[in-house]
Amino acid sequence: MTYSSNKIQLQDLTKEIHQQTIELVQIYNNDSIKIVLHLLTDLIWFITLSFLFILGKERLVILNSWAQELFYSLSDTMKAFFILLLTDLCIGFHSPHGWEIVISSCLEHFGFVHNKHVISCFVSTFPVILDTVFKYLIFRHLNRISPSIVATYHTMNE
Repeated sequence: MTYSSNKIQLQDLTKEIHQQTIELVQIYNNDSIKIVLHLLTDLIWFITLSFLFILGKERLVILNSWAQELFYSLSDTMKAFFILLLTDLCIGFHSPHGWEIVISSCLEHFGFVHNKHVISCFVSTFPVILDTVFKYLIFRHLNRISPSIVATYHTMNE
């Protein structure tokens, strides 16, 4: 009797292991399908955006000229203020939590595992590099256009 009960328990255990294996395979397949769909939608988005940029070049030129006209019509103090506001919002060193959220979302979107070490290394280096590039662009381009904006920017930044 014990032999048959052990055999039944072994069959039940085998069935349960088989069922759990099937569930794990389904979870893995669903995750794989999500990753492929994310990449496919990103590719479609990129191709669509590229076509819009290529086909809508005239509209982009009009939008660019409107933005430049709006920016150049501001006073130098307001220009410097908006430059500081933009840099502090996007690459401010006081907002590491925002960078962590953005990077975590990107990693999750592309199906990568959330890794605190990678995120903290990225958060500690990328804003500094971005800030350096942005300051270089300010000095290189704004010095040619309006040196008073750069002087106001330095005064407000200190």
